[in-house]
Amino acid sequence: MKIVPDTSAIIDGKLMEEIDQGLEAEIIIPEFVVDEVENQANKGLEIGFTGIEEIRRLREKASENEGISVEFTGRKPSMEEINLASSGRIDALIRDVAEEIDATLYTADIVQSKIAEAKGIEVVLIEKEDAPEELDIEKYFDDETMSIHLTQDARPKAKRGMPGNFKLENIGDDLMEKEELEDLIHNIMDVAENSEKGLIEMEGDGATVVQYGRYRIAMTRPPFSSAAEITAVRPVAKVGLDDYDLSEKLIQRLDQKAEGILVAGAPGHGKSTFAQALAEHYEDKNQVVKTMEKPRDLDVGPDITQYTALDESMENTGDFLLLVRPDFTVFDEVRRTSDFEVFSDMRMAGVGMIGIVHASEAVDAVQRLIGRVELGMIPQVCDTVIFIENAEVAEVYELEMVVKVPEGMVEEDLARPVVQIRKFEDSKPVYEVYTYGEETVVIPVNEREESGAEKLAKEQIEHFLRGRVDNPQIEFISDNHIKMFVQEDEISQVIGKGGENIDELERDLGLNITVEPKSQTLKSEVDFDIDESGNSINIEVSESLSGKEVDVYDGDEFLFTATVGKSGTVSLTKDSDLAGRILSAYSRDRLNLKS
Repeated sequence: MKIVPDTSAIIDGKLMEEIDQGLEAEIIIPEFVVDEVENQANKGLEIGFTGIEEIRRLREKASENEGISVEFTGRKPSMEEINLASSGRIDALIRDVAEEIDATLYTADIVQSKIAEAKGIEVVLIEKEDAPEELDIEKYFDDETMSIHLTQDARPKAKRGMPGNFKLENIGDDLMEKEELEDLIHNIMDVAENSEKGLIEMEGDGATVVQYGRYRIAMTRPPFSSAAEITAVRPVAKVGLDDYDLSEKLIQRLDQKAEGILVAGAPGHGKSTFAQALAEHYEDKNQVVKTMEKPRDLDVGPDITQYTALDESMENTGDFLLLVRPDFTVFDEVRRTSDFEVFSDMRMAGVGMIGIVHASEAVDAVQRLIGRVELGMIPQVCDTVIFIENAEVAEVYELEMVVKVPEGMVEEDLARPVVQIRKFEDSKPVYEVYTYGEETVVIPVNEREESGAEKLAKEQIEHFLRGRVDNPQIEFISDNHIKMFVQEDEISQVIGKGGENIDELERDLGLNITVEPKSQTLKSEVDFDIDESGNSINIEVSESLSGKEVDVYDGDEFLFTATVGKSGTVSLTKDSDLAGRILSAYSRDRLNLKS
């Protein structure tokens, strides 16, 4: 019996199974088939390597079994024929070979089979068997296994434990042989290609990434890697936001204000686990949540649709999601400049964004925005940084744009827009980001030692406040700026009518003084009027807010923070950019103030 297998029959492996069951035949392999599997292997496609291995096994079987012979026939395909392969040109040439030598065509392609029958060519259609439903690599996993690492000529290893607390250990004494790895790879590809839970996320020159259920599997072989290797990762912890020790203040921020969130941390410390919990928290709050991932390995519920790169581009995915209009999108992970641009564009379009970023410290997440996002846009793109370490929330920063003299400078005319990075829980500034010359710099705000002059100023303030307030707290923000914390019902006594008390104290000390309540409450709306006078735009509020800070918004978009003057006025130069934005927001009835 003469058999001519096409490419699908070779890759399928069923022909070898029939030989093992006793089939005797003269197997004639067209050079078109050899060239096609070689081309696929050169592109790094797994099916190409599978085809080459099957041809090798057929020749090996022929050398052992007298009833089997393998020979190659025909010519190599031309460039034109290769270019037309996707439209069936190579399949037609293989049919011609079978017809010329009066052989039976073996194929796993139903279209090829039907056309051969129509032309009167004897054909055997290899029926696809049910693919295996389980991965052979699952035998290496137990309940505590986070990942397995199988490398040719090395002992198999596994990471066991929980995020932030795991160890790498050997899980076998025998070295992994190449053939054993190839069998595992073949099984993975079979399961991925024939299961609704499987998806080939990426396939390149010697590298393939498969997502199967909760498993993310990366397979490599030379020339990309020095040896064949399989790395399989799966989540071991499924937690909710309630499982993290979050303060009520932070939960309120996540629910009411935070819309540009970067979840940062080192690999293996639980960033994705926290992002999953946050995504499902928003979904439970009746928010529409989507994800952008490549590969899609976040472990979220069925109500959260997971998207990958559209036509190999996350920019295309972002454009598509803007049509879907989700309330929040999880971007895993934000790494390249193009990723940050997509994250920024979606955030500025009004989509709540949660980005997962590799970082060794919380501030590193902000530094990765510099140069990719304009300085003035950084707090609008990212208002909150959550740093995960050892599967816990280790640090939370909030970002805000203010106009001030940078820390360490003293001249008032050096005031400029500054992005303040503050610890969320106590609002203590830890970094400042601003333009210095032509560079954008991130400068730590160091703990200041109290000088003799500061001690004297504190004594004078305490003497001034004696009898007016109980237990005031005084904090030097800079060399010429003090913050005074008193009980909320004592603020009016400190400021005095029309701000006369605080003005007198500022003159005596030569310092700027801000009075704030000890217990911060959620900011509330402030009534205001707009007045144009000469070259100024004046925002007029109650005189009781004199010396206090107010936040100015265009709808939900934060514009800036200002300190109210002694007459209850915030003044801006009419030809400034901020004044233009204020008038625009006011004309659209979107201007609002909070304090």
